[in-house]
Parts: sequence; structure tokens; C-alpha cells
Amino acid sequence: MGNLNERLDNLRELLQTPEFLEGKGLSNEVNIRIFCYEPKDEMVVRHFIEKLTLDYTLGCNIKEFNLYKLFLSICEDKKILDRIPDMEAKKGSEFLLNRLHTIATVDMFTNKIKYQPHNKGDVLLLTGVGEVYPFMRVHTLLNALQPLFSDMPILVMYPGKFDGSYLRLFDKLTPNPYYRAFNVL
Repeated sequence: MGNLNERLDNLRELLQTPEFLEGKGLSNEVNIRIFCYEPKDEMVVRHFIEKLTLDYTLGCNIKEFNLYKLFLSICEDKKILDRIPDMEAKKGSEFLLNRLHTIATVDMFTNKIKYQPHNKGDVLLLTGVGEVYPFMRVHTLLNALQPLFSDMPILVMYPGKFDGSYLRLFDKLTPNPYYRAFNVL
């Protein structure tokens, strides 16, 4: 994947280009880009995102949504966050996972993410993809978000691999098909 710091610097520059912001060069495809990185580099990527979201000199408006924080917020809204450890101890991990899938649905995530109005120069940045696994899979969320954010770029910070057809979280899990995105850098 090349030198991560160099790739992150190039990403910062790319975010400001009209081609990225307007989705030019994508053959009329949706403007969803995936920045893949090695899971071991998570802390470097987090530091970059923190600096990026605080950089007011950028030529774009970063709208970051950490999927794990959204998941915790959904659990808080449903008043179950404090009960999760006991639920797992009493009923088991498989029961808990199934229960959480019925509570933290893709619709709940999209409702937390969607906002209006979208302004020129907005970039939807999704982080926390690895942290939220297995409660939400990014390919499922992207399918739901695409019609809501067709007028702006979506950038996913992805700890794994994307070959243009399949997403492979942590470069270890079973790949999931997703063909609407493009690798960035």
C-alpha cells in the first residue's frame, strides 16, 4: 500500500480538488471512495483524522461520522448500553449479536448520519469501520447512504483491503461484494 504518511498527505491534497469534490472522472458513478490501510496503522490514521477535522484551512468541509460512536449512541438511545455485558453473560454472544442487529439497524445508522442541507464542499467521512464490526458492515451502510448523499463525496477510512469488487475487513475476514466504490490512493 505504500508509505502511509505519504498516502495520507496525498489524501489531504486530494480532498481539496474539484475533481474529488465533484466526482469527476468516475464515469458518472457514485462518488464513494475507500482509503485502505493496514489495521496495525489504526492509531496513525486516527491522528490524521483528528488533525484533518480540525484543519479549517481545507478547501472542503469534513463531516466525520465514527460508526462505533454512532453504534454506542444508538444503544444509549435504546437504553441498553449498560445492560449489554449482563445480556452477553446470561444469554451468550450469539444471542447478543442477533439482538443488537435488530436494534442497531442500517436505518438507525443512516438516521444518525443524514443531515440537510448538504453544502458545496461537504465530504462525508466514515471512520470507526473496524471498531463497529460485527454490529454494522460498511458495504451494507454504503448501500443505504448512497441515495441520501448522491450529491457529495463519501470517503471511508477502511482497515483492510478493497480490490474494486470486494471489501475484506482487516484483510482477514470473508470478503463482501461491493462494486460502487473506488480505491483512493
